[in-house]
Amino acid sequence: MTKIYLIRHAEAEGNLYRRIQGHYDGDITIKGYKQIDFLAERFRDIDIDAVYASDLTRTQKTAGAVLRNRELILNVDSRLKEVDMGAWEDKPWGNVAYDEPEQMLSFANDPQNWTVDGCERFDDLKNRMFGVLTELAQKHEGQTIACVSHGMAIRSLISVLKGIPSDRISEIPHGDNTCVAVINFINGVPELEYYNDNSHLPKQVSTFAGQEWWKKKVEIDYSNLRIIPMSIYEDEGLYVASYRDAWESAHGTQNGYNEFSYLSAAKRAADENPLSLMKAFYGDDYAGIIELDPERMAGEGAGWISLCYLVNELRGQSMGVQLVGHAVSVYRKLGRKVLRLHVSQDNARALAFYEKLGFRCIATESGSISPLNLMEKSI
Repeated sequence: MTKIYLIRHAEAEGNLYRRIQGHYDGDITIKGYKQIDFLAERFRDIDIDAVYASDLTRTQKTAGAVLRNRELILNVDSRLKEVDMGAWEDKPWGNVAYDEPEQMLSFANDPQNWTVDGCERFDDLKNRMFGVLTELAQKHEGQTIACVSHGMAIRSLISVLKGIPSDRISEIPHGDNTCVAVINFINGVPELEYYNDNSHLPKQVSTFAGQEWWKKKVEIDYSNLRIIPMSIYEDEGLYVASYRDAWESAHGTQNGYNEFSYLSAAKRAADENPLSLMKAFYGDDYAGIIELDPERMAGEGAGWISLCYLVNELRGQSMGVQLVGHAVSVYRKLGRKVLRLHVSQDNARALAFYEKLGFRCIATESGSISPLNLMEKSI
């Protein structure tokens, strides 16, 4: 018999920023590293003979939990990779739900009928996953191995093992980050012992503990932000009102607000790169703005965030992080290594928000109203 522990990767950027990341190589989040520590404790006293992971960063870092305190090497096998999302790669889930609702529903509830440009077909994914695990079971007959893979890849395999067709895949719940399945291959025949077990995670570090979408069959859902280019010339009034609100929220006053300066900078940035000025929607309702300045601090390998604004009624609902996710997407493609921005020392709420995302203060600079913390986050 071969026992295979099949593990989903720890929380990664796509999970946090609510962006589509199949073959996109997103990194592990702060919470993800905490999950890895709890996963390591789960496997501390389990005998493991070999460890495998896909060729993506998020699985290889997660595999470190099983490798911890073991004299084993990591075996990389690209066949354990997530489904190729094709043209959807690195798009916000909110955009796809709004622009392609039928395809979104197919992906979630009947992936055999999901077809977007360049995507991997569901049958191919199932065959790939079943094939690699069968091969590894034969290679490691009589041993126990751990394989770290991805959410949809694992779900597709579970559907094969349970004999559940594509149009009933909602019967297989989504698995939390670092959830564990056990598959025993006995005389070459796989038997599913259990799956989606996240019992090693305290509620405070579980990704799913703070989300609801995974608990039910997916319907058309606009709970993620839709982020699209903003025409500063058509939306000048909206931009000005939003920046003014952001300024007053940060400083408690309109003093020091320079409308002409900020509007001119936004026009320059948008003219140079339309992705530098984006507006967000929650369904059809205006939600906020993310403004970037790719020229500022470019020589230091930094990507500058000029404005990250969310309407008041959506603050505190894990929406702002999706705007930061857009900045990560843009600046990583430009080869930047860090994000930077200013936060007023008087704005305790914003400081807490950015610190939770991994930003740290690297300098203090003077501001027109109060001192500003220069915040930085590695990407």
